[in-house]
Amino acid sequence: MSRLGRKPVALPAGVTAVVQGGRATIHGPHGELALNIPPPVTVQVGAGRLTVQCAGTDKRARALHGTIRSLLHNMVQGVTGGYSKTLEIQGVGFRAALQGRQLTLALGYSHPIVFPVPDGITLKVTDGTTIAVSGADKQQVGEVAAHLHSFYPAEPYKGKGLRFQGEHVRRKAGKTVA
Repeated sequence: MSRLGRKPVALPAGVTAVVQGGRATIHGPHGELALNIPPPVTVQVGAGRLTVQCAGTDKRARALHGTIRSLLHNMVQGVTGGYSKTLEIQGVGFRAALQGRQLTLALGYSHPIVFPVPDGITLKVTDGTTIAVSGADKQQVGEVAAHLHSFYPAEPYKGKGLRFQGEHVRRKAGKTVA
């Protein structure tokens, strides 16, 4: 059994959990998230907490025990406080603008990049150079932030491009004149 999987997941005030038919649904102030529970693992809702139990002892069942518990914990944190990632844009003429549910990025290409914002994600652009990605689903927030980062990752020679806040880009010396 997983040591992490044995820990109960606390449900704060304002958060409700329903488990039925192999599906766990968690409601909170920031939204609703659902997770399918695979067969060797069962989840019980107790007095203000979720308990994850594992029926099997094989390697897959033991791995799922801790994984399901971690996913449920992330869901509870997501519906209470949410998750966010911040991207910074560096480069002359590089900027971002939000028009409704579309993010327009000018990243030095011959055309602007138009990114439709998925449901469940909130984007906030400040000063045209900082993009804040937030939402209740940790996996979806990370996926959207990584997708935006992939449009123009920070390059090592001039440092231009999109980078995560706090990301260190190792700089290289360019060509030297003989």
